[in-house]
Parts: sequence; C-alpha cells; structure tokens
Amino acid sequence: MAQEKKGEQAGKISAENTTVQFQREQNKITIGDVAEALGVSKTTVSRAISGKGRIGEATRQRVLEYIKENHYRPNVVAKGLAKSKTYNIGWVMPGDSNVTELPFFQRCMLGISEVAAAYDYDILLSMVFDHDISKLKSVVKNRKVDGIILGRTLVEDESVSFLKKSDMPFVVIGSSNDEDVIQIDNDHMEACKELTSIIIMKGIKKLALIGGSMEHVVNQTRRKGFEMALAEQELGSDAGMIYMDCETDSMVEHALEQCLCEKAECIICTDDRVCTAVLNKLNRDGISIPEQIKVASFYDSIMLDNYKPAITSLCYDPKELGMVACTTLFDYIAGKRVQKKVLLGYDVVLRGSTK
Repeated sequence: MAQEKKGEQAGKISAENTTVQFQREQNKITIGDVAEALGVSKTTVSRAISGKGRIGEATRQRVLEYIKENHYRPNVVAKGLAKSKTYNIGWVMPGDSNVTELPFFQRCMLGISEVAAAYDYDILLSMVFDHDISKLKSVVKNRKVDGIILGRTLVEDESVSFLKKSDMPFVVIGSSNDEDVIQIDNDHMEACKELTSIIIMKGIKKLALIGGSMEHVVNQTRRKGFEMALAEQELGSDAGMIYMDCETDSMVEHALEQCLCEKAECIICTDDRVCTAVLNKLNRDGISIPEQIKVASFYDSIMLDNYKPAITSLCYDPKELGMVACTTLFDYIAGKRVQKKVLLGYDVVLRGSTK
C-alpha cells in the first residue's frame, strides 16, 4: 500500500515538474513556479504580490525581484477573483442610435479604451433603449463589470434611476438634472450662447432654432443657450423662432418651411443630423447659402465636411469626453473624491455659411 502511495506521489511530482517545465518553455510563469523557485508557499507569493497579509519585508522583496526578472504577469481572472474585481467596465450606448450619432459614440469609446487599457481593464459594450434597460440590468445583476459609463442622458432616465438604486459605481457622459450623478459634459449652454451671440453681432436679427427631441438633456441645454443669447442681446420676442422635437427629416423640413415663411435670416440647428436635413432641403429648393439664408450648427461632425460653403459650427472632442469619464470612474471606484460635474471646452468655428 505504502509502495502504491509512493508511486502515486512520484507520478504527481513528475507530472507537476512536466507542467512547470512546459509553462516555463511557453514563458507563462505561474505563482506555483515562483513559489517552487524560491522555496516558499503559494500563499506567501500571493501576499507579496497583493501587498496584503503578514509577510517579512525581506521575503517580499525576494518575491518581487524574482517576478520582475522573470516577467511574471498575474492572470487577470485570478487577480480579479483575489481582489473581487472583474477588470471590466461597462460602456452603455443607446440602442436606437442612428448612423449620424455613431461617430460620436465611437470617438467616446476610443477615449475610454485608451484609459481602460492603462488600468489593465477591458470594455463590455451594452445597449439600452429609452424604455428597455434589460441588458444593463443583466450586466449589473451578474456583476460583470466594476463600473459603468452611460453614453447618453435623458430627462426621465431609467438607466440613471436604476444605477442609483444599485451599488454599481457609474458616471454619465452628458448632463443630468440629478445633482447626485457624476457628469462629464461639454459646456453646451455657454457654447450655444456664444455662437448665437456672434451671429447676432454680425447684424442678423431674425433667427430660428430647429432641434431634436426635448427628452434629451443636451437639446434642452442647447435651447437654453440660444434663448440666453437672444435675451442678452436684447432682441424682441419675435426675433427667435424655435422648433424642437423634430425627430425625422420630414419634421425638420416642415419646420424649415415655416422658418422661410417667417423670413428667418439664419437657421441654427441643434446638431449635425438636423443640419444635414436642412442643407439637403435648401439645396433641393435652390436656396443659396449664405446669400439667401445663413445656416449654423450647434454640433460639428464629418457629416458636414463636404458642404460648400463650409458650415459654421461648434466643435467638441468626444474622445476627450471618453477619457475624462473613464479616468473619473476609476478614481471613483478607488474611493477618491471626484467632481460631481465636469464641463469641458469647445471651439466656435466661423465658416462661409454665416458670412
């Protein structure tokens, strides 16, 4: 019996040695390899790496020097289990995004990816709809991520309400009416006020604003900036025409027809989607820009690049939004104090469409 046990042990030792040798040949050093090489336990190696638990300083330094020399890199899954982390963050995009909105979210995600990679994190992409956040709930319930970045905010935002009730750290790209939510946004109100004021100071006295859904916080904010400029420039109540909730091209075109009937001198659009629909309609109707009417957009993108004359616009950096949002999320997860609301800058770019 004793002979059989010795045989089994010898077999196990032989198998373990073979495994260790194979792993070393493949340059995949494990905690077990480190422990064997230094004549210490796996627990000792784990404590030296994590910095937690009782272990002598000399032993800790021996372990750290060895793993540095041998290029040891802890397995991300094992490291996550040891620290109760997934090493994933969630990037939540609106599932109803149209083709004009995708470049913005892609640029945001590029910024998020760069920061996440520096923290050895991966990104888990999830989609939500205005009234269907089941995918988001599943991600949170199953603890698939350590934190979440929401890519869009709504006035009545079910995603925000749900995340506030959970214990999941999160930040939003955009603004929220809830002051307890950590928000990373551009200063849309000041930007829109500045661009509108500049157009007014160029001698244009009758302006129209055409915009998208008022369920989106950003559209409410841009409208406020437009109205603030009218008030500060002391124009009369008939100086500004406002058409919001234009969610389709036909609705934009109808609003534009109303603006033309009211003799608007300049059409300001809340974003590039609305502006594209306006430009296409003006082109079909043979109305020249800027001779017969002037056009500007509160958001610039590659969609407006090929129009002549070039379109006066507000320029933002979505990649910067993503980077700041991701850095803020990691600081929040780490228990650091973070600002509740960060407003990033913008550029006013005056082009031929408002000359």
